[in-house]
Amino acid sequence: MMRSYMARVGISVEELDHLNIIHVTGTKGKGSTCAYTEQILRNHGFRTGFYSSPHLVQIRERIRINGQLIGNELFSKHFLHVYGRLDETKDSHEGIMPTIFGFFTVLAFRVFLEEKVDVAVIEVGIGGHYDCTNVVRPWVCGIASLDIDHTHILGDTIDKIAWHKGGIFKPGVPAFTVKQPEDAMAVLRDRAKERNCPLWVCPDLEDYHADCGPLQLGLAGQHQHSNASLALQLSHTWLQRRNLPDGHFPATSVTNTDGLQGAAFKPSPIMVKGLADTVWPGRTQTVKHGAVTYFLDGAHTMRSMQACASWFKETSASRERTASGPVARVLLYNTSRERDSAALLKLLVPCHFDFAGFCPYLTEASVSCSTGEQFDRKVENCKVTRCLANEKCWRLHNNLGNDSGEHVLNGDSLSLVPEKKADTQVFPCVLSALQWVTQGRDSALADSEEMVATVRPSLKSKAALLRNAAEIHILITGSLYLVGGVLKHLDPATYQ
Repeated sequence: MMRSYMARVGISVEELDHLNIIHVTGTKGKGSTCAYTEQILRNHGFRTGFYSSPHLVQIRERIRINGQLIGNELFSKHFLHVYGRLDETKDSHEGIMPTIFGFFTVLAFRVFLEEKVDVAVIEVGIGGHYDCTNVVRPWVCGIASLDIDHTHILGDTIDKIAWHKGGIFKPGVPAFTVKQPEDAMAVLRDRAKERNCPLWVCPDLEDYHADCGPLQLGLAGQHQHSNASLALQLSHTWLQRRNLPDGHFPATSVTNTDGLQGAAFKPSPIMVKGLADTVWPGRTQTVKHGAVTYFLDGAHTMRSMQACASWFKETSASRERTASGPVARVLLYNTSRERDSAALLKLLVPCHFDFAGFCPYLTEASVSCSTGEQFDRKVENCKVTRCLANEKCWRLHNNLGNDSGEHVLNGDSLSLVPEKKADTQVFPCVLSALQWVTQGRDSALADSEEMVATVRPSLKSKAALLRNAAEIHILITGSLYLVGGVLKHLDPATYQ
């Protein structure tokens, strides 16, 4: 189908070879890996294209040239061309039009070809084997960390998911993977042998020895180490091929299909700087606005949420040590229906939040959603049913409904004292949640002081801790869509 759509637009698979593609899949970390890889190659002076998904705020974020999302004029020009060609030819193709993701994949290919990029870094959408991006014939491909996700499409076990991811392997094209669970690794080895694809496992980041000492990463969190190592292998391999006279890999580099340990090397100063310069919004991102610090991470699988919780606890605690007074910890959470919210929220309990807010992806309500009456009328319209269920899960995890108290350690003995109860609240939109939890202390949020002043009494009673805190630390997680809704309000200039 993708070949058919491309042909209708005037693009052949052979033409895509001119993009010198790096193809990356995985459950978590594939976007970060692509961001590191693109930054390294851009630092080398190459004109880069980067196709990713999903977007946080603007659909144009999915298609980047030299690290920048394409402008409105360029986007409109290519959008109208691709849509026009597909629409004109649909009658001769049984009226078939591509999915949204398929359409934007074709659009990205056209943009990169027309803009004559030296390299295109292509992130897989879902899976790999049947993904729209899998028409490409890359120079090198990579697999980031695997986890259980999109089970209705990829299957409910790690080995089934690994089969789909290994579908991007191509004969003779070097492939790299980070360390995977053994069941997944066994499937990847089999897929590599089936396709005569050379496969290596990336070394630990600590195994690379640069003149500057330990490598510094632009993206926070221990889990980024494996993504950075994968990016080093991908960029290094791409550069090796680029520098060969015939543009082909030496024969000795395509003999390993067993997933052997890849070799660390000495990163060049350009590579070192590329890792440190990398920015990838919404992934372990910290934004400080005065007394309010936002911690943004779109984690939505078990392993990514574990990594998110570890990152937040470590980073928040470090900042608390230098605070001038008490710090209030706030959780702002939402997730899609297919996720196991109960399991994900349980991983966040050890972060010891003082307040937990839940809101839908709606960035703002069509009218003010600050009063109780307006909120009650808009509960269904704002689709907060899922948020109410998430709030219930959170309260159950924290034993918030038990007024009789719990046995806790008091001094040197156990006594029956009430457990500390963190407040919770469901908000009708992202803006109302941000305005209230910041208590008018972030000038970037329009009318936040008015929001606090007009909020219903039941919420006012919950605000004392936030008002009295020297700093407020807010973790926004569970979904990249929620993170995008927050960034739209925190940094509107970037996402115009």
